[in-house]
Amino acid sequence: MTVDTLFAITFPMTVPFWALMVFAPAWSITHRIISSPWIILPPLAVYLVLAIPRLPALWEVVSRPDLDLITAFFGQRDGAAILWAHVIAFDLFIARWMYLDSRERGIHPLLMGPLLVFTLLLSPMGLLIHMTIRTIVGAPRNAPAAALAEKHETRSGS
Repeated sequence: MTVDTLFAITFPMTVPFWALMVFAPAWSITHRIISSPWIILPPLAVYLVLAIPRLPALWEVVSRPDLDLITAFFGQRDGAAILWAHVIAFDLFIARWMYLDSRERGIHPLLMGPLLVFTLLLSPMGLLIHMTIRTIVGAPRNAPAAALAEKHETRSGS
């Protein structure tokens, strides 16, 4: 496959997962699918296919951060495609965590849907907004029960 083809398929491979989190957040199948960290495998596979042949140059960029070196590497077509696959994988991983965290905390899907779309476009800002919301909302709904169960297990020696 060409670099252009790999670049072109990277995001579409993740669309079903984003769609489930945004449009069917309360569906039990959504939760079961999104609970798996393996949902990020498709963009990671693209990343590996692109990165392994360029590993020596990529290693130099990440082990010796220099703006000129980074610009030169990621300014090339294959470097840009590697970066894109990296971003898409981590955006999905961040969104997965946000989705699961929001379900635990009882954050309404009508708030999370737009926030997940925003995260898809500008993930660092979306993550920051979610971190702010989760701070305001507080502990997960089942936190007291989980804490009591953990305390009981510690006392009983299990």
